[in-house]
Amino acid sequence: MFTTRPELTGTYGMVASTHWLASSAGMAVLEAGGNAFDAVVAAGLVLQVVEPHMNGPGGEVPIIYYDATRDEVRVICGQGPAPAAADIAHYRGLGLDLVPGTGPLAACVPGAFDAWMLLLGQCGSLRLRDVMSYAVDYAAGGYPLVSGVVNTIATVADLFRAEWHSSAATYLPGGRIPAAGTLFANPTLAATYRRVVAEAEAATGDRDGQIDAARDVFYRGFVTEIIEHWIRDTEVLDTSGERHRGVLTAADMDAYRATEETPVTFDSGAYRLHKTSSWGQGPVFLQQLALLDGFDLGATGHNSAEYIHTVVECAKLAFADREAWYGDPQRCDVPLAGLLNPDYNDQRRALVGADASLDLRPGAPSGRVPRLPSTVSATLPGAVGTGEPTLQSGKRVDRNGGARGDTCHIDVVDRFGNMVAATPSGGWLQSAPVIPQLGFCLGTRAQMFWLTEGLPNALEPGKRPRTTLTPSLAFRNGAPYLAFGTPGGDKQDQWSLLFFLAHTRFGMDLQAAIDAPNFHTTHFPGSFYPRTADPGRVHVEGRVPESVVTELHARGHRVEVHGDWSLGRVSAVSRDGRTLRAAANPRGMQGYAVGR
Repeated sequence: MFTTRPELTGTYGMVASTHWLASSAGMAVLEAGGNAFDAVVAAGLVLQVVEPHMNGPGGEVPIIYYDATRDEVRVICGQGPAPAAADIAHYRGLGLDLVPGTGPLAACVPGAFDAWMLLLGQCGSLRLRDVMSYAVDYAAGGYPLVSGVVNTIATVADLFRAEWHSSAATYLPGGRIPAAGTLFANPTLAATYRRVVAEAEAATGDRDGQIDAARDVFYRGFVTEIIEHWIRDTEVLDTSGERHRGVLTAADMDAYRATEETPVTFDSGAYRLHKTSSWGQGPVFLQQLALLDGFDLGATGHNSAEYIHTVVECAKLAFADREAWYGDPQRCDVPLAGLLNPDYNDQRRALVGADASLDLRPGAPSGRVPRLPSTVSATLPGAVGTGEPTLQSGKRVDRNGGARGDTCHIDVVDRFGNMVAATPSGGWLQSAPVIPQLGFCLGTRAQMFWLTEGLPNALEPGKRPRTTLTPSLAFRNGAPYLAFGTPGGDKQDQWSLLFFLAHTRFGMDLQAAIDAPNFHTTHFPGSFYPRTADPGRVHVEGRVPESVVTELHARGHRVEVHGDWSLGRVSAVSRDGRTLRAAANPRGMQGYAVGR
């Protein structure tokens, strides 16, 4: 099969990510003697600088990793919780029925920095300064702007000029939209990073102590003090059309610690998949796989109409369960064992018919009755949903100028046998005004909560929102084999599943599996403001044959054809004995794998 670039093969180390500068920084760390954990932290911090429309220091990150020394897989949750003052009554009292998609009222505690530092301190080997230097250098000296950053700035430039003046000062130098390819610096962010390092080094000369001190500087020092003062003093126009202040406080920041957790797993043939728990959407990958294991996908032919139909219909069932059941497992009872039970999936699989379903059909694991937000349509025993308005496909800009954000991804494998996948996101330049003294903005992950009491993902103080962030790690025949993931919001566990199936069921190498034509459905409610659905809609790349599209239409799917290379941003690394491999997405012309 033709591929856009070769699958990389070597024995020393591999890094793949959504931006070549992050991949290069990670590889430089490996060459300097660091391990996979040092490399992924350095790359992750670089992504906060060079993809500010995709993630930032105010955002979050889930990390899944295999530690060869401990011979175990662990998850680090870098998803901050809702502030203590963020309850449904407060938001309803402001006249809101959804958490706004932009502005400080949608801010959770920034989780990414503590998660990166937890991984670095626990599993890394290099010092704080050495790992952070790459991000500091790019923020201070400049980096070439990719077109995605420029296009995002252009989308919100009028909002910046009229309302978010600190963002205009940062991202509209000279009052103009910067050109793609020009060097762009964020000296204020560089100064923030440098001060974190300087204060950590002033606290102690010990490596581990400096990393712990950096966490204190960010969450209990000057960073938090500045954030609290800005929240208290600043009203921001958000997607509600009104101006609001946030509710995040220094006490919320002080109480936060990233956590290490046990992954949720599912066995499929020779493979064991490891995912985050239900505070992310990770288990929906496993649910799709559990359903698809009952079909002979190899006999359908890759990307045939039968194949696409089967995958999409299983996705609809799994994502319906996500809407009904997923939430922070520390704050609600999520029936994951029931959702992955073979008998349950046999029952659910029987719902896949020859034609497209237009209903949202959550199941009843262990006999429990599912509950959906009242605005979401569903086919349930004795109930008829009211339906939800549809969002015009591809529309990313709301009426007040806000633009929907996206995500990054990084995978690393090293010569020691360590393997890690991380999906940093949030704190987008278009999500909230830049905090002038820090050079970055807060995240808006609270928009993923519902303002309806009793739902698994209902807003509660101290609760983690159910996010779409979902890195993956797979074993093969009992050995760590594959780390992979993609940006894409609700599409992440669709695109990454297509990659996994192409590689494991159809024998494509990593690069060929990434390059293969992609598709996804937007049938179910979206996770981002304004939380709309598009029942029966299937999006396919233009390389899918016209005959396949015609047959999908005949089966009742509402098919929308996109550009030939427009859907998906998967990257991956693998290990087979001493042989290491890597591949990255060519779409958008910025994702790259490096290694030797």
